[in-house]
Amino acid sequence: MKVFLVAGELSGDRLGGALMEGLRVLVPDVEFVGVGGPLMAEQGLESLFPMDELSVMGIAEVLPKYRHLLARMHQTAKAVLETKPDVLITIDSPDFCLRVAKEVRKVSHIRTVHYVAPSVWAWRPKRADKMAKVVDQVLALLPFEPPYMERAGVRCDFVGHPVVNEPVASAEDVAAFRATHAIGDAPVMLVLPGSRRSEVNRLAAAFGDVAARVQADIPDLRVVVPAAAPVAEMVTEITASWEQPPLVLDPRDMTQDAAQVEKRAAFAAADVALAASGTVSLELAAGGTPTVIAYDMSWLSWQIMSRMALIDTVTLVNLVTDTRLIPEFLGPAFKPEDIAPAVVDVLRNPKAQKDVMDLTMQRLGRGDEAPGLRAARAVLDGMG
Repeated sequence: MKVFLVAGELSGDRLGGALMEGLRVLVPDVEFVGVGGPLMAEQGLESLFPMDELSVMGIAEVLPKYRHLLARMHQTAKAVLETKPDVLITIDSPDFCLRVAKEVRKVSHIRTVHYVAPSVWAWRPKRADKMAKVVDQVLALLPFEPPYMERAGVRCDFVGHPVVNEPVASAEDVAAFRATHAIGDAPVMLVLPGSRRSEVNRLAAAFGDVAARVQADIPDLRVVVPAAAPVAEMVTEITASWEQPPLVLDPRDMTQDAAQVEKRAAFAAADVALAASGTVSLELAAGGTPTVIAYDMSWLSWQIMSRMALIDTVTLVNLVTDTRLIPEFLGPAFKPEDIAPAVVDVLRNPKAQKDVMDLTMQRLGRGDEAPGLRAARAVLDGMG
């Protein structure tokens, strides 16, 4: 069995790696081809080109790289057609992945599965109809998503969110982390300015301002910045100019396993987190870390996206539990002088968030079969 996979983000790489592992369990002689990151490489994928070339978000941010992204799209579609896989699995990054699927569908009826349902409940609802023309099956991470896709005429399977199956640091791991970095019993604030260069460039300086304001209120606070490998150098350079330089966790000189252990320990050790909007909010929820979400984008991107939005929150914990307990500061509300007091308040009153985070994990499949294996079963069942 030959599978062609396409992922364009770190979160997609995580999904792809778990799915590939599940497929190996069910079909030991499976062969993988495509585009992915380090976790997919561990499962045997040799990426056609570096995945991080596709990690661009925001309308204004994409425009300067449009021609290069278009060239990569054509390259990927051509590789699919030449490979003639049994199934094409595109993972997240819908603007890129669905263009690949559309290009392939013009000349071939290779079965196509898209992993991660488009957030049609949030904005651009017509994407479900467009997807149904080029995709045979969708794998959904959220329990409320299948009906949206099924109404458009495409099969959709809820397979659970991979965050529920990821390890959580133990008390011993937390104690070791605090001892290694001489944190002692001091309160810890995580700062997570994103995994894309465009995000870090836009958010990191303001996040440093927030951290300084919180430290002025809580002098013994320690600030920790777990950096994603693709932006670690950039994060290190920017945070060095913060009023009080934080502890940056740089994964580049560590094995992937060691870096993940340290990151999980940092999440578990944290008393509060300030994070960019995205999948990281669920990682924090999995560890029960109280969180404030903040995100800024170009004026043009905000004007377009805010007018298209169908929901009043972007944080999945809020959506899955139908609550609004995770504070958000988005677009025009992205102001350090307003964000800092919210961080302090969450730090001092964490219980309400912890309860909704537990509920979120239950609804996303904690305790059930691993999502990667569920996704693999769904793919094979769809293939008959």
